[in-house]
Amino acid sequence: MVKKPSPFRKSFSPIRRLLRRNLSGRHYRHPTTATTAKTTTSSPPAENLQGQTVIVDVEAWLLRSRLSTFAYFMLVAVEAGGFLRGLLLLLSYPFMCLLSGDMRLRAMVMVTFFGLREKEVARVGKAVLPKLFLEEMAMEGLDAVKDARRVVAVCTLFPRVMAEGFLKEYLRVDTVVGKEVMAVAGRYVGFIVDEALTLQTDGAPVGEEMKEMMNKGKHEEAFGLVGTGSRMNHLFSYYCKETYAVSEADKKSWQPLPRDKYPKPLVFHDGRLAFTPTFPAAIAMYTYLPFGIVLAIFRSLAYSLLPYCVSIPLGALTGMRSRVIAGPPIDATEKSKAGGRLYVCNHRTLLDPITVAACLNKPVTAVTYSVSPVSELIAPIRTARLTRDRDEDRRRMAALLARGDLVVCPEGTTCREPYLLRFSPLFTELTAEVTPVALETNVDMFYGTSTKPASKVLDPLYFMMNPRPDYRVEFLDPVRTATSTNSQEDHNKSQTIEAANRVQRVLGEALAFELTEQTRKDKYMMLAGNEGVVEGKVKK
Repeated sequence: MVKKPSPFRKSFSPIRRLLRRNLSGRHYRHPTTATTAKTTTSSPPAENLQGQTVIVDVEAWLLRSRLSTFAYFMLVAVEAGGFLRGLLLLLSYPFMCLLSGDMRLRAMVMVTFFGLREKEVARVGKAVLPKLFLEEMAMEGLDAVKDARRVVAVCTLFPRVMAEGFLKEYLRVDTVVGKEVMAVAGRYVGFIVDEALTLQTDGAPVGEEMKEMMNKGKHEEAFGLVGTGSRMNHLFSYYCKETYAVSEADKKSWQPLPRDKYPKPLVFHDGRLAFTPTFPAAIAMYTYLPFGIVLAIFRSLAYSLLPYCVSIPLGALTGMRSRVIAGPPIDATEKSKAGGRLYVCNHRTLLDPITVAACLNKPVTAVTYSVSPVSELIAPIRTARLTRDRDEDRRRMAALLARGDLVVCPEGTTCREPYLLRFSPLFTELTAEVTPVALETNVDMFYGTSTKPASKVLDPLYFMMNPRPDYRVEFLDPVRTATSTNSQEDHNKSQTIEAANRVQRVLGEALAFELTEQTRKDKYMMLAGNEGVVEGKVKK
């Protein structure tokens, strides 16, 4: 049976043809029968766009300044292709600058994308690039589209795969239009395919308003936001009832988007680079990298083989700082007949328990859920792997606590941003009192955390590679966690949850972090598409 052509597909034909011509640099002449839309070189009143359909030029309206595309492509090259791919892009970029704008972009796409897996680039677009996009976003641009009923985002510089994750996850745009990169057998070839520049709707209808707007030149229902002098200006004017154009001079007064104004909190993000990799910054990183590797190995050996009274001063001489804001309790170093003390920390890096042990100047045991066996092997303190079976984990932790001090991180995973994830209440069942330890880290070049299983073994090394890594430690007053043994089981469960929340609030107030209900599973499902479980044998 012959399949009838879809009228919905036909309704997109005009916009497809126009986008192919405009995004590929071709010229389009308006039909003489089309109605001339109004173009205004000013910011639109908020009430004009409320509840309307808006077509927005991403680079012109949402980003505060036209930051060189090099930084975005460098992030993709390093995070999806590795440091050698990033070095290739860095070395070839001066020659690319000799090319025209369109040819330069095609060359950057070829060097960055060639051979990369589609899934990995999409992961970088969703897990790594949103942080940079949010930092470059203009508050005025967000205000213009946040109350729109429907938003179509048009990327004139970035391939669609680089911006789509950010635009749909954080701005909730309905449709993303941009350049497509050719892929074969799940890997990118590196060529921009003009004929593939189409609307991406994930098979979902975009609404009758969009159909009417795009069919036969009817454009009475949409508003356009474009940059002055953009080659997309005439396209927006043709398909929009009214078009607002902004100039670079006007954008100089635009304000960066504060963190508390983000359309969605940036709780999780991935990637190794902790700075914006502009061309000069990338040169500095690659110049420092060989020295950083040697420095990281030296620091790791010092902390693993030497006593803390020697390794901490050596680390300070190399630029590694550990600041104790409030010291441990007076009796923390005393041996207790009743067992050890339970230290509850927020989780910043894999070095958290080691830092606590160094501040205490005594051995402790750290419990882990899903840490690389190699990391457990080289750890200078005793580690114990948990099983995710509540009763078994409780028994093991109680046995460890009876033998000495125990360090736990109830969040279950690290969090880079000023947020605390939900605390698992298991630790509240072990003892009547816990000692919260507030930890804060600062890095200037590399993040010491990752969600990629193959890279987790290198997490401590990357933290040590930073020129001046900083740890801030604050031992807080003990918090009571005792529960009534005479209560019913359901009541006991609610009490343990309340005790865990109380410890979380204490740490949140000390660090000025925001409390969340996010969990380890939420983090890994968002950033890596898995639950973050690393297989390995239990260390006895």
